[in-house]
Amino acid sequence: MTTNNPATATASTADTASAASAASSAAAPASAAAPASAAAPATASTTAPAGAAVGTSAGTSAGTPARQPVTVIGLGQMGSALAAAFLDAGHPTTVFNRSPGKAAPLVARGAVLAAGVAEAVAASELVVVCVLDYPAVRALLDPVAAELRGRVLVNLTSGSPEQARAEAEWAAGHGIGYLDGGVMTTPPGVGDSANMILYAGGPELLAAHRPTLAALGDPVDLGADAGLASLYDAGLLGLMWSVFGGWLHATALVGADGVPAEEFTAVAVRWLRTVSWFLTSYADQIDAGEYPGDDATIDIQVAAVGHLLHAGEERGIDGRLPRLHLAMMREAVAAGHGGDSYARIIESFRK
Repeated sequence: MTTNNPATATASTADTASAASAASSAAAPASAAAPASAAAPATASTTAPAGAAVGTSAGTSAGTPARQPVTVIGLGQMGSALAAAFLDAGHPTTVFNRSPGKAAPLVARGAVLAAGVAEAVAASELVVVCVLDYPAVRALLDPVAAELRGRVLVNLTSGSPEQARAEAEWAAGHGIGYLDGGVMTTPPGVGDSANMILYAGGPELLAAHRPTLAALGDPVDLGADAGLASLYDAGLLGLMWSVFGGWLHATALVGADGVPAEEFTAVAVRWLRTVSWFLTSYADQIDAGEYPGDDATIDIQVAAVGHLLHAGEERGIDGRLPRLHLAMMREAVAAGHGGDSYARIIESFRK
């Protein structure tokens, strides 16, 4: 389950037909872009010759260990980035897309284009799928469930925790190893070890294939519940949008007095390091269910938001976002929790 959500542009978009959605999964902007695929004429999408071994490529120098073959199904922006990262790491890579023209740049770099899904699945023990949604995954793979038996399916398609768990049950019923995942970056960030790829559903499968999957980014194991990668993905995207909203509001505020966004952002990024310390401290309070106001109470935060609203009103800045925060703080104060830490506000979200 990749981050195929519009704003993350979460991470994984791939098309199963001619659609090429560009949604991203994730998360922070990539620190290093994946090398661009070499261009190839649209007519150069080549299938494997009859009798050729699909997914095994010549290729390792003498004395160099052979890399694990991988199949990638779905070549939207994210799927293409995944396949390119495997190629960059030296893995023999078989690809399939219903619109075969999208495979041309990858074929020009050494990938093998399978003529069909069954051929693509047969090429590798490790099969990565990244398409539009979970129904598309099932439509593609249900007819080849027998061919997938005994192989490991890594689903980096975006969806809900419930869909991920249902897919894991389907896979188990057919003797297929299953990992659900979330790509926490946009396509240019795939292949950068600074970016996380979340995996859930089979810790032993991730351990066995970690060296290969590390070609895509840093593998993060979330445990045996296949729904957790999707759940984390959704939560982290919500966090990202909230950070974006706060930063954009603040940038508009200081920009009204002539401060360039770049200049303000340098200070804001430093401030976020301090904020991350608060998150760690508040997480302990949330798990304990106790919210001591040892650092700054909600009462103090209410006064501070008032200053923010006043500064915004004087500069014509929209105050809907800080007013939302203020409303939740006042709710906590009215319930007698004004002396607690800001972490107490989680109880408002839990209603």
